[in-house]
Amino acid sequence: MNRFIDLSHPLEQGQLGFPGDTELSIAVHNTVAAIGYNATRIGMSTHQGTHLDAPYHFFDDGKTVDEIPLDRFYGPATLVDLAPGASLEPSTPITLDMLRPHEAKFQPGAKVIYRTGWDRTFNTPRYFTDYPTLELDAAQWIAQRRIGLLGMDTATPSTDWKQCHWTLLGKGVEIVLVEGLTNLEKLPERFTFIGFPLNVKGRDGSPIRAVAAIP
Repeated sequence: MNRFIDLSHPLEQGQLGFPGDTELSIAVHNTVAAIGYNATRIGMSTHQGTHLDAPYHFFDDGKTVDEIPLDRFYGPATLVDLAPGASLEPSTPITLDMLRPHEAKFQPGAKVIYRTGWDRTFNTPRYFTDYPTLELDAAQWIAQRRIGLLGMDTATPSTDWKQCHWTLLGKGVEIVLVEGLTNLEKLPERFTFIGFPLNVKGRDGSPIRAVAAIP
């Protein structure tokens, strides 16, 4: 039997989103009292809360969510805890020297999740401004290893978000990026990651219900 750990932030009305994105709206559409059933109207960005990025997010000729094989969203994963028992300080650079001790986990096709502890600031403005940030040489090092999925508990990998996404999502690399994870301190080093997107045809990303399965 597996036990499951929810790695996703719940979606709720009033939740902050990445600056410039569509605001999250969750509103009553119908009620039992009115017509006999409850229904809800939802409007949001494809990058709201816990979500994933497809290459099309930054490349017009990149793979869209529905074009990525399903096995990229499910399977054995490893945790890289960059702040065991604590959290990284605001704006901490995530350097290549911090990742090198975990090099064995960055194998071709691997699913790697790194923890900074920054999820404690979720739904505050600083979550989007002061997060630990992946340095470009570290992103290039990850890209060279051709892993299949990179997850994190920050809203985006780097303050140099454009160049970092170009590096990780570019042709021949195409790493699925899972952003906005939480509860990573509850994970063992090895687990099964489950994080399927909505089957949104031809688009750039999707909110997900990310879950860890642990025997």
